[in-house]
Amino acid sequence: MTAAFQDPFTPPPGYRLRLPGPTEVPEAVRAALARPMINHRGPEFRAMLAATEALIRPVLGTANPVVFLAGSGTAAMEATLANILAPAERVLVASHGQFGERFAEIARSLGAQVDLVEFTWGEAPDPAVVAEKLREADYGALLVTHNESSTGAVADLAALGRLVQGTRTLLVTDSVSGLAGLEMRQDEWGVDVVVSASQKALMCPPGLGLISLSERARARVMRNEAMPRFFFDLRKALANAEKHETPFTPSVSHVAGLHVALTMIAAETLPKVLARHRRLADALRAGGAAMGLGEFTRAAHRSSTVVVFEVPARLQGGDIVRLMYQRHATVIAGARNRLQGKVIRIGVMGGHDEGTILTDLMQLESVLRELGHAVAPGAGVAAAAAFLGSLPPPMARAAE
Repeated sequence: MTAAFQDPFTPPPGYRLRLPGPTEVPEAVRAALARPMINHRGPEFRAMLAATEALIRPVLGTANPVVFLAGSGTAAMEATLANILAPAERVLVASHGQFGERFAEIARSLGAQVDLVEFTWGEAPDPAVVAEKLREADYGALLVTHNESSTGAVADLAALGRLVQGTRTLLVTDSVSGLAGLEMRQDEWGVDVVVSASQKALMCPPGLGLISLSERARARVMRNEAMPRFFFDLRKALANAEKHETPFTPSVSHVAGLHVALTMIAAETLPKVLARHRRLADALRAGGAAMGLGEFTRAAHRSSTVVVFEVPARLQGGDIVRLMYQRHATVIAGARNRLQGKVIRIGVMGGHDEGTILTDLMQLESVLRELGHAVAPGAGVAAAAAFLGSLPPPMARAAE
């Protein structure tokens, strides 16, 4: 008799994935991913792809066609730039964190002339500064990260969209960590290209990139100026999208999972989904503040999908991350950039609820205390619960 298979890579009991992506995948989405494989050129997949595109357009705030790629968010970023930038074309990158720097690196690797305007990490791009820089050259595109998950700062896309209105400059944004957790009004804000991916607030595993292109972005894609592209040729992708197909083998199971995730978002309604993300992020901030964790983000618009805390003096972010996993099987993030050791990052994206945030704070308190950081017992949970309305404010309780 053959012994039952035991997966050696199963996470430990109680495992909690609390990164700013990938995020936990709801059971209904996991079930969709496990469906029997279907013909990627058959009527079933064409119908599913059409339905998925129809569901994601309201999340994007667009009537544009949406291209789905088998690949990560970075793949979708590269595909976008490979199609809108001719060799040696000049591009402006408004960078306010790690992923703005990545956008610039991708553009350079494709042979573009990159001008970088850098903003202090933790702050958002200043539209006035960007406007001044745009006047200095004829830029093919302005690249900006919508939700900078390395810092928790959110760019003002509406203001940036007004800057390029009536010019040839395309506004291109990476909303991999923002879409479905932050408001996106692509058409209204004048965003020409939105790039995103499956593994964050869209509640799916990594592996599916998506690109939504405005009419003028599509016209730019159709240029034939020796732009090197084959798999990432969006001319092919757009032509096939009209038939609800993809030019090459698609990630069939990911599309099935995304369709279910988007159906869940539609059932909750997008306004309620966005409000839930904001409420939970603010509750986590309130709890962190009560435990002496300052927020790294200084921007007027703070993320609803990731909260970035400054690490208290004499502590190291890596130690907090390590003990959260060792003591509680909970995975949070530090930083792998200039902020290494200085911040911790906790995701607030996907299908989470109040209990998720309260558990985060309870576990975080125990780890901070173990590392020698003074925390009043229960302070974080009480502050978050008070914010959420589950308990009266601490001052009110003390007066009773």
